[in-house]
Amino acid sequence: MINKPMPRRDDTLPHQQVSVEVVVPVYNEQDALPKSIPALCAYLETYFPYRWSVVIADNASTDATLAVAEGLAYAYPGVSVLHLEEKGRGRALKAAWSASKADVVAYMDVDLSTNLWSFLPLVAPLATGHSDVAIGSRLLRGAAVTRQWKREVISHCYNLLIKAMFGNGFSDAQCGFKAIKRSVAQELLPQIEDGEWFFDTELLLLTEERGYRISEVPVDWIEDLDTRVDITSTALKDVKGLLRVRKQRLRRWLSGHGTRDAARRGRPLREDRAGAGASYGELAKGSRGER
Repeated sequence: MINKPMPRRDDTLPHQQVSVEVVVPVYNEQDALPKSIPALCAYLETYFPYRWSVVIADNASTDATLAVAEGLAYAYPGVSVLHLEEKGRGRALKAAWSASKADVVAYMDVDLSTNLWSFLPLVAPLATGHSDVAIGSRLLRGAAVTRQWKREVISHCYNLLIKAMFGNGFSDAQCGFKAIKRSVAQELLPQIEDGEWFFDTELLLLTEERGYRISEVPVDWIEDLDTRVDITSTALKDVKGLLRVRKQRLRRWLSGHGTRDAARRGRPLREDRAGAGASYGELAKGSRGER
């Protein structure tokens, strides 16, 4: 067997130059922050080989979360604070990731439900150029999960529903432990509509639709019994989100077929899509095709 050198991807940097930014979205977490941020910084400082920074994204907290976050930013040089006037995990991630200058952007839940030892395996495929998006999975073989049976059942049913509707390849849409190349995030984030919990699912479905590679890591995960997530309400919103994305994807598919049919027939596109008299060939010359 002959070992041929693999070509290096243009966006792959030596590991000493790779920068990673970890976003921690919070809402009314004044008690959790003083425990989790020091633990996260200690792990990154001791075991993480890439340049790193941490952003505490405050989602319009009504308690002392913002003051606590600012105190931690003062105490830890690698920590900064982003304050938003509106709630929503997806909204916070979109704002923080869009403003980031790091090569890889990530996020994790403030309760550190996912063991930090999974973070380097999460980020490494992105830093080395192997993958574009990486997610922690509680449903892969090798994962160790401790949670109530109700959340376990809902999680399995939700991910099975996604599989039935989209035939996706990823196993766990909602684990709060993800990373993405900033270059990929810059392309995908403007197209994501949801600003709350469905943000994760919409991001992953769009990632697959655009042909990007997703890497999955089995994680050790322990449920936070003090969670503020309304499971029933969130599940209903997620199902509505799936129906919306399904409808949008079907519309794009039908639109694409209509465009190709019009091109084959040599007819102009409809006026409401491209302007009267504009042919497919003329449009293609001046537009960038989707990935």
